[in-house]
Amino acid sequence: MPDNNIEEIGKIKLNLVHYPGEDYYCDGDVEDELLDITRNYSAVEYQRIIEERKSWPILYHLSAQRENIVEWLPITKDMKVLEVGSGCGAITGALARKAGEVTCIDLSRKRSRINAYRHTEADNVTIHVGNFQDVEPDLPCDYDYICLIGVFEYAQSYIQSETPYEDFLNIIKKHVKSRGHIAIAIENKFGLKYWAGCKEDHLGTYFSGLENYPDGGAVRTFTAEGLRDIAQRCGYKQAQMYYPYPDYKFMTSLYSDDRLPQIGELSANLRNFDRDRLQLFDEKKVFDTIIREKQFPLFSNSYMMLLGPALEEKYVKYSNDRMPEFCIKTVLREDSTGKIIEKHPLSKEAWQHIENTARAYEKLSERYDGSGLSVNRCTLAADGADKEPYLKLEYVEGRTLEEILDDRLAHDDVDGFHRLFDEYLRRISVGEEDKIADYDLIFSNIIVPEETKNVGNNENNAWNGENDNMRYFDNAWNVIDCEWSFEKAVETKQIAFRAVYCYLLENEKRETLNLDLIMDKLKLDQSEAEQYRKEELTFQKYVTGKRMSMAEIREAIGYPVYTVDAFCEGQASAGRKDRVQIYEDTGRGFNEEQSFFLDETLGEQVRTSPEGVTELEVMIPGGRSALRIDPCNDFCLIYIREIKWNGTPVSLKGGQIQLNGFKVGENTYVFPTRDPNITLSLSGIPGEENNLLQMVMEVTKLPEETAGHIRKRGLFN
Repeated sequence: MPDNNIEEIGKIKLNLVHYPGEDYYCDGDVEDELLDITRNYSAVEYQRIIEERKSWPILYHLSAQRENIVEWLPITKDMKVLEVGSGCGAITGALARKAGEVTCIDLSRKRSRINAYRHTEADNVTIHVGNFQDVEPDLPCDYDYICLIGVFEYAQSYIQSETPYEDFLNIIKKHVKSRGHIAIAIENKFGLKYWAGCKEDHLGTYFSGLENYPDGGAVRTFTAEGLRDIAQRCGYKQAQMYYPYPDYKFMTSLYSDDRLPQIGELSANLRNFDRDRLQLFDEKKVFDTIIREKQFPLFSNSYMMLLGPALEEKYVKYSNDRMPEFCIKTVLREDSTGKIIEKHPLSKEAWQHIENTARAYEKLSERYDGSGLSVNRCTLAADGADKEPYLKLEYVEGRTLEEILDDRLAHDDVDGFHRLFDEYLRRISVGEEDKIADYDLIFSNIIVPEETKNVGNNENNAWNGENDNMRYFDNAWNVIDCEWSFEKAVETKQIAFRAVYCYLLENEKRETLNLDLIMDKLKLDQSEAEQYRKEELTFQKYVTGKRMSMAEIREAIGYPVYTVDAFCEGQASAGRKDRVQIYEDTGRGFNEEQSFFLDETLGEQVRTSPEGVTELEVMIPGGRSALRIDPCNDFCLIYIREIKWNGTPVSLKGGQIQLNGFKVGENTYVFPTRDPNITLSLSGIPGEENNLLQMVMEVTKLPEETAGHIRKRGLFN
């Protein structure tokens, strides 16, 4: 007889013994949409669906990057895992691929069915549908890992006691083996993003976690010390703290107290996929200050607290926002023998990439033998005949060349910077004609041995003649990454230009560097530099394929970022929705710091007639690669009469003009977003020291309901 308490979807079993008969928690229509997607589409299509639908819930539930938070855990096929609060299965697939047996618990039957449909081939997963307190007595007590991912903060909503978090952890603790682990991923109430102007993740209000939830509610998040205190009260003398970045939901890097982030590493901070936000300060700059002051654990946006024996994993970096052929993770481990770096493929398609990297190491080592560049020792390994190949790399201590160059600029030592750059050129140019080249010889991928620090008499590390030559030049410089190597000859000047280009893009403080002097040193003219920039874009597309980056997805979803500068200009002025804003790309992309507003009080810049015709005339300095014109901050319909650059009309056809709206007629576009923008590429357009931009357009505002209908239905697309 069939068991009415078991529902089978593919190879997955839903245990309904404790299901109350209805779902008490539901996110509305989006769950029906998710059910339809998981029933009718394969997982390989999810990324395309995410990009097409431009929806936060679809991204949140279906993005493969959600798995990163547990994928790194050393779970093996002889282990059992319990996942509490499995929801729509964002991490269930990763656990099922790693473990021998996975038990899930979730209150919602619809969400559990979504989970099952997306993992129908997993024959080692059982989902218990029902309240945790009802299911818990039936669970065994031999789990190797228990995962509470985005769950612990809700403990007081289903544990009715004076100490719900301690009581919940004590209940969980009963079901883990003596040397098993409990993994808790949770937001940090003191996360820097909240100080910077992000709304609290659960309540959607500003500063509520920082103010210790003055309005109450069922959710509580904690600082690292707060989590440790709870763990200690439950008998855990030690807790390993990990720091997912940018957060645990879409983690790309995982740090630990044994490998904290370094200055300059934390730059992907605009992560408001689900709602608008303020931007009160530049989080990258503040993170750099926090790292310098050794306060990062207090301000990490999220935590992963691991209870149980210490793990060897100290740092993990995911590169899985690429084409499948290039998706890998980098792991830093430390055991009794020391530290080791490993690079693992995250798909079978990426196995070849790992093997190619190992082959490149051999060829590059031959090329640079005796040059002063030492390629990081790299061996191909595998954990068994049928296991994935992976790379083992020697761990190298020292400072990056990037850090040392930054020191030179910080001390106004331009001469010292150029001496180092000249030495870099000399070393990388050895064997230039060989049919092997490391395209990614950027400054951050070169380690200068630690023993070169603090030698000589100058306490400020300024150059001091031959002493400094000895400091930096007598040791081999270590190349720590040869992943992007190609079996062809590449000119030294192209590799060096790319290194400088990346260096300048990453930090505006480096703009004091005279790029013309570098180009003269490389014997580069403007046309060659422009060609190298184009080749860099081609390379990035080669790596990512047709995938949208997370930054592009955030832009597509469309929640705005409000800067403090707008408020400082005055509430009345900042609140007007008809102001034109122009962004200038000087090589660092578009950003608020390099933008300005046009005001009707400056009559020579912009004029708007009673009929809604906007005319702008503005002078643009040379050296810009692109401009972005934001005609207003509202949903709108725009008819573009003309765009001129130095009096010459710019055609709307072809690739010179890009818009984030839909074409609905001749030169007419609908913008179903509060951030409409028109991008003008200046590549190939003759420019002068000062250039005149002229534009005439008719702007008609649209009701939000109409714009929302257009965006939802994809009309005119």
